[in-house]
Amino acid sequence: MDRTARIWDASTGTLIRTLTGHTSRVRGVAFSPDGSKIATASDDKTAKYGTQIPGLLIRTLTGHTTNLAGVAFSPDGSRIATAS
Repeated sequence: MDRTARIWDASTGTLIRTLTGHTSRVRGVAFSPDGSKIATASDDKTAKYGTQIPGLLIRTLTGHTTNLAGVAFSPDGSRIATAS
C-alpha cells in the first residue's frame, strides 16, 4: 500500500533496499533467474524493471489499461510477463 517493494536479507531480517517509483500499491514482484534483476507490478498500470543492487530503474513497462496483478520472468530471463 505504500507504493514500494523492499528487499530484505532473509537470514538477518535487515532491509537491503527499498524500491520506489510506483504511484500506487505494488501487487507483484519477481526476481530474474540469475537474481540480478527485479520486476514489480502495480495498481498504477505499470511494471518496473531494474537491477536488484543498487536498485537502478532500467525501464517502465506500460500498455495495460487496468491494475496489474502480477509479474514474472521467463526461465532464461529474456522476457517479462505481466498480468492485469
